[in-house]
Amino acid sequence: MGATETPRRLNPLDRGLYALFAQHADGQRHAEDRERYRAANLDTSFEVYLARVYGAAWICAAVAAVTTATLVSALPAAAFEGLVEFLRQGLPVVNRIDWPDLPRAAVTVVAPVAAATAARLLVVRLGGTYLRWVAAARRSDIAETLPAAVRYLRVLASGEHDQRAMLRRVADQDAYGETAVAFQRALNRAALTGSLDEGLERVASETPSRDLLAPFLLKFREHANQSAEALEGYLQMEGRLLSHEQSRRHERATGFLELLAELFVVVLVLPALLVLIVTVMSVLSPGLSRPVVTPVGTTTVRGLLVWGSAAFVLAAGATAALLVTTLRPRNASTPAYSSPDSVTSVVETTTTNPASAAYVVAPVAAVLAGGLWLLGYRPVNVVLLGYAAFGLPVGLVAVRRANLDDAKDREIQDFVHAVSGHVSLGRPFDDAVERVAREVDLGPLQSDVDHLAFTLGLTASPDEAATGGRAAALDQFVDRVGTPLAEQTIGLVVGALDAGSDAEDVFETLQTEIGSLYHERKSLRSSLMVYVAVGWTTALLVVGIVVAVNAYVLDGFAQLSTVSTGSSIALDPGAIDVERDRFRFYVVTQATMLGCGWFAGTASRGVYEALLHSSALVTIAYVVFAGAGMI
Repeated sequence: MGATETPRRLNPLDRGLYALFAQHADGQRHAEDRERYRAANLDTSFEVYLARVYGAAWICAAVAAVTTATLVSALPAAAFEGLVEFLRQGLPVVNRIDWPDLPRAAVTVVAPVAAATAARLLVVRLGGTYLRWVAAARRSDIAETLPAAVRYLRVLASGEHDQRAMLRRVADQDAYGETAVAFQRALNRAALTGSLDEGLERVASETPSRDLLAPFLLKFREHANQSAEALEGYLQMEGRLLSHEQSRRHERATGFLELLAELFVVVLVLPALLVLIVTVMSVLSPGLSRPVVTPVGTTTVRGLLVWGSAAFVLAAGATAALLVTTLRPRNASTPAYSSPDSVTSVVETTTTNPASAAYVVAPVAAVLAGGLWLLGYRPVNVVLLGYAAFGLPVGLVAVRRANLDDAKDREIQDFVHAVSGHVSLGRPFDDAVERVAREVDLGPLQSDVDHLAFTLGLTASPDEAATGGRAAALDQFVDRVGTPLAEQTIGLVVGALDAGSDAEDVFETLQTEIGSLYHERKSLRSSLMVYVAVGWTTALLVVGIVVAVNAYVLDGFAQLSTVSTGSSIALDPGAIDVERDRFRFYVVTQATMLGCGWFAGTASRGVYEALLHSSALVTIAYVVFAGAGMI
């Protein structure tokens, strides 16, 4: 479905939501959301999107009303009166007015209505916020991909003078991300109106990248209408300016990551320290052992603080990992691995493709978790050890694949340099690749280059079909290599040679491009390793603190709580249960291991390494606690 949807083309659910809520799209309240929608470039129309948001808002309002009514009705009378008194004394202005006592029946009606109203407004607001997030993600992607796209256009301009053909070659390259999408939208608009200038102007007015892509498109149109020389000169100058701007953006992102790492250490360590303090202080504060009724059972105030701390640590770790993913430059990201279609291919690629490994390892980990359950392990340990049994092998496969990709990226520089040397001597590209495959040892890249030379040899001919065969052979080469660097660079050769650009100029540009991209990736990789160390250091620090408290402090306070009370100090004899409190410490520690592992792994290479680091830390914590007899 596209932005021109009609109610007749919608599914029954969307058709009902459209009939109920589509009128809100014309209101002034959502004028800003409509602008964000244009920048977000979603696959559905604004009216349908907003109808879905309002439908979700009313569902959440109903859930909030029922939940609040249930909680208020189930709340003990003493707890209800205490809560009302707390609000009466704590709220400004309210605490200066003598209000009559509120009937419980009135609160049971008013509270659900207030909760439903707040939930509905929150979901509607989140719908607009989501559009802003999508637009921001597109703006960030354009900022990362536009410099390389402009450099590619500069090479194309040396042999190609058709503006549409130049933009189409960029739009066909997945490596240019949202920049390619924007160029394709301009071409689609031009096909509808018959004017490329109008297409460029329309995209420039709707793009979220108002400071980079919008002025570039307008200036591209202006210089292209002057002459080919003017366009080539502009693209060369703009490519340099955008590269400098990209470097400054990476420096700013690195600064944000440093601040995030410092905040991460504080946020992940504090909950563990809070649990330790609350546990030992419960001896002197019997109120922490007061029972509290919750929807899932009865616990104590201290129990709520412990389990809440564990949940907070997990949420903080996931949020930090998400922020690292957002702030990390595109050049430092790993490819999105996908598993093959056939079962046989999945099994064959288990040791080289983490996506295939996940399919193979998942049932094995599930069987192992079932075995642990039958052996009498606690449910928490069954989940944690099952998670580790899945994450460790999948993560190791991801690391093995990443090391192989890094080796290929190192060799692809030598491959491009060698081919460039032969091309500069006047040899055809196909012959240059064949000579390089025969004369140069390219290590892990050798089989891919041999396959490329063989494929080019089959299609080499002077006719027009040879050009398509060469492009297909290079596309196969990129797929076989499978690294982002190959996709970003080799595609430049295909389009530029097909556009009639000078081969020597193409490979000179390619050498510069691939060298800068490779060194930039290595530099980013080195800087991100600092955050891996931060994650592991934080995790091991928490393990050390908790183990020390378990070994040297908890027993002492347990003995203290059994001492008879004096006249001036009251001790809770049941405050410390060594076995129970050690298990609670263990749960909070394992939550910290997961959060730290997610942060460290995501900073290193992404989701699969987050699995590896978190699984390794979970395993270490289990071995330490179990070996010390603390669980």
